[in-house]
Amino acid sequence: MTDDWRRDRIGSALRGENPTVLRRLTAGFAVIGDVQFLPGYSVLLVDEPGVQRLSDLPRARRLSFLSDLDRLGEAVERACRRLDPAFRRVNLEILGNTDPFLHAHVWPRYEWEPAEVVGLPVWVYPRERWSDEEFGLGPRHDALREAIGGELDRLVADPVEGTAVAPFR
Repeated sequence: MTDDWRRDRIGSALRGENPTVLRRLTAGFAVIGDVQFLPGYSVLLVDEPGVQRLSDLPRARRLSFLSDLDRLGEAVERACRRLDPAFRRVNLEILGNTDPFLHAHVWPRYEWEPAEVVGLPVWVYPRERWSDEEFGLGPRHDALREAIGGELDRLVADPVEGTAVAPFR
């Protein structure tokens, strides 16, 4: 498969062609990030092409999107805590400054991060971290993908959690 899906992340997810998709959620797609310098980095993509900001959605869809973000954040937290004892927390961000579609970032944070960035937003990491092949998503992240996907499934299966997630097609 080529990298054509990167030019249309939402459309390719809707067509089942985006290889980063972990699960289809109520109002979007949980995807694992293209870069993994913070293992477990994930993104929630809205499932409606053309939606640029949260306020573009009707209130019920906004709440569904935010609920999906909560679910993805908790799944990343559970998976990363289990896989790395140095896991600290998850940061959630909806920025929208670069990509012209609604999406939210889920950043796991760790005790082993360099002291000069550990307490700051991830965007202060050196630019080369974002493009270095060493940190690119690849087969070595399959266990991480499975762990996050499994946690998403468990959150849906737990009747206390409430709403159902559509199965990934």
